[in-house]
Amino acid sequence: MNAAKRLAIFQRFRQANPHPTTELIYGTPFELLIAVLLSAQATDVSVNKATRLLYPVANTPQAMLELGVDELMSYIRTIGLYRTKAKNIMATCRILLEQHGGAVPHDRAALEALPGVGRKTANVVLNTAFGDATVAVDTHIFRVANRTGIAPGKTVEIVEQKLLKFIPKEFLQDAHHWLILHGRYTCMARKPACWNCMIADLCDYKTKTAAPETL
Repeated sequence: MNAAKRLAIFQRFRQANPHPTTELIYGTPFELLIAVLLSAQATDVSVNKATRLLYPVANTPQAMLELGVDELMSYIRTIGLYRTKAKNIMATCRILLEQHGGAVPHDRAALEALPGVGRKTANVVLNTAFGDATVAVDTHIFRVANRTGIAPGKTVEIVEQKLLKFIPKEFLQDAHHWLILHGRYTCMARKPACWNCMIADLCDYKTKTAAPETL
């Protein structure tokens, strides 16, 4: 895909959704960090349902530790891998209090040193909480980047580096959200809705359907 097509794609994304953001509900960097930790192998809807009850009770590292791991698990047990996630959250809260004054660090290495936090989670926090021009490549972004031809690559790392290189700088901060939303609601894994896609004419995907399927 050439630079002109990429530019046109992101211009359309911006025109359709000028201020994209995560669908996770949060009010502080700490709430976002916990929500992203919970979202691994879970839907944003299920995470929001749990945190809607959890955050009024515990939405700081200190409050989370005072809540305790067993009580935390009672709030998040509907989310996959909740036992492991609860233990990671507790360990993360201790580190935040002991090493960062209770604040979420605006630093990649410090974020990735937290239990359960990998590069993708760190990128989400850096981008969404702190406004950094990063792209967290999840399954949706990986699929869209490859299928459309925006930034094809065989690994998450390659796709991330290509996205950072190829996406015009003016769109880089919001690209993460546009690509996730496009993959979640239009460019789905099994049946992409090419007939309803705002970038279909710019996309490299060749087997587009001409019209929606009828029931």
